[in-house]
Amino acid sequence: MPHAQICAIAFLRGHHNKNYHGKDPMAYQNITGSLSPADIQEIRAALATIQAKLPFLVTLSVEERRKLFKMGDKSLAFVNNSLTAAQTNREILPASFDVEEFVRDYQLAVTLTELLIGLRQLTEQVDDTLMAVGSEAMGSSLTVYDYVKTAAKKTPGLKSVAQQLGDRFKAMKSKPAKAASSS
Repeated sequence: MPHAQICAIAFLRGHHNKNYHGKDPMAYQNITGSLSPADIQEIRAALATIQAKLPFLVTLSVEERRKLFKMGDKSLAFVNNSLTAAQTNREILPASFDVEEFVRDYQLAVTLTELLIGLRQLTEQVDDTLMAVGSEAMGSSLTVYDYVKTAAKKTPGLKSVAQQLGDRFKAMKSKPAKAASSS
């Protein structure tokens, strides 16, 4: 049985805070937080400010990304050494070679690398928090669904609510059968 399918079954059985091996729950506690409309507005303004401060950002196509040189951590030292060689040996370079532009490109690459590290950390935290709080909300929803299903047997008007909530799982029930038949 695929890992994702096992996790989905565990989740539906109320084990959403445990992995499918039954180990201890996740280390974080329930997330309690909120953002006021003013906070949201300030965050959006901060993001807009970041974008405004980086007017030179580009969007590359897949093909453009494929064709470009990639400067990773190992290449940074090479570029730094090349820059030093260019600055100290200008006479060997053609007159058309712009050493100052090379300096600007290198400095911007270093600065953007530093910024990207911070942005990736923030993105990872937002993504992890979204996953955790989404799981909490889904767990609460499943609890409500269980109570609605039980109460629908005796409480007028809840049967349609139970059916509406149950629609979320109809597609999941048919997927494992399709996955099993295609293997």
